[in-house]
Amino acid sequence: MRYRSYGSGTPVTLIGHGLGATPGEARLPASGLPGTRVVVTLPSHGDAPDAPAGYWDYRRIAADLRAVAREVGATRAVGVSLTSGALLSLLADEPDAFDRVALLLPAVLDEPRALLAREYAITVIGGPPEYLAERRAAFRRLDGALAELPGRTPVPDRSVLGAVTVPVLVVGATEDPLHPEHVAKETAAALPNSRLELVPSWLTRRSEVRGWLGDFLRG
Repeated sequence: MRYRSYGSGTPVTLIGHGLGATPGEARLPASGLPGTRVVVTLPSHGDAPDAPAGYWDYRRIAADLRAVAREVGATRAVGVSLTSGALLSLLADEPDAFDRVALLLPAVLDEPRALLAREYAITVIGGPPEYLAERRAAFRRLDGALAELPGRTPVPDRSVLGAVTVPVLVVGATEDPLHPEHVAKETAAALPNSRLELVPSWLTRRSEVRGWLGDFLRG
């Protein structure tokens, strides 16, 4: 896992991306946030090396995120899709790892998702041809993830999240087949101090999501 820092000062916020995110997509949640933004790049993404065999497990990714957070002194964290699941896994083991956490587009909680075909994962959310071409290029290195992640969950039982008392912002989508609305609602319900926001699609409501993120992380 690699990372790059943007901005300066406090708070220091760790930011993780979703599976198959392009470098530009990985930086999107960092836009406009206060302090220092530390954007990680998962293995097999961007300029990071390929993931080792067996890497794609929420707890393994969580351990890497926690190591980076300790190294840079991050007190807040933002995860998108895959890394939102990894942050849930991290919080289940260490409920006070951060003082604020934002989970964008959670896809899995304690029930595994179905196997995802590569082309379906690339095209189901739509977008212009140039965007789909970028996603297709990004997914060329992710056959291992597509094979290993189905059947795995961030937490064994959502009840373990009852110990997480820090504020958590959960942003879900109502029209995104890869990130079911019910998962966002169930994730928020499992966290005692959560705030749930829903948009039809992050692709069309990015400015609104950035506004919620900025307000939440300034709190």
